[in-house]
Amino acid sequence: MRNILCYGDSNTWGFDAETKERFPADIRWTGILKKHLGDGYSVIEEGLNGRTTVWDDPIMGYKNGKEYLIPCLETHRPIDLVIIMLGTNDLKTIYSLSAFNIASGAGVLAGMVKKSDAQRGGNAPKVLLISPAEIGANIKETWLSEVFGESSIQTSKEFAKHYKAVADELGCEFLDAAQIVKPSPVDAVHLAAEEHAKLGAAVAEKIKTIFG
Repeated sequence: MRNILCYGDSNTWGFDAETKERFPADIRWTGILKKHLGDGYSVIEEGLNGRTTVWDDPIMGYKNGKEYLIPCLETHRPIDLVIIMLGTNDLKTIYSLSAFNIASGAGVLAGMVKKSDAQRGGNAPKVLLISPAEIGANIKETWLSEVFGESSIQTSKEFAKHYKAVADELGCEFLDAAQIVKPSPVDAVHLAAEEHAKLGAAVAEKIKTIFG
């Protein structure tokens, strides 16, 4: 049995932009992933609404992905692969971060996993770093307009090249979600059900290549 840990934000948690509730387990991309992988794989969901890479949220608190990562690894060990898809919340105007800085934050998390002993035999799990989907061009017309700005759109478009560079430097696997999915027009950030299906299928194919 190979254990896959999916460490992410609301798009891993399964936030539905239309209802503002959670998609059912079989609709979330993690559930789709499990279906495509089939027997022999265990998919562990660790999505948290508002989670950042390494930044403290000055308003909500407890959203810093770095703070929970090691306890999470310890909780779920042994782990064969950690999928990290974070960075969307780092685009909030309150942080004023560049794509380079956000990708670097994701790299800190990937580096922590690669230095851990959370796999069997005290080894480190493999890491799949996913650069998040872009922010929709209509963000200022949505209920999230006070959280994300015009700059968030452009910065999200620069994610892939910086995440790829970080993955190459650390020896991680890489996937560009922006080439697979688009955010819902409802809020320009979260994935609709059909996009979850696309992402889950694409991640499953990537995992099959990782493990041969």
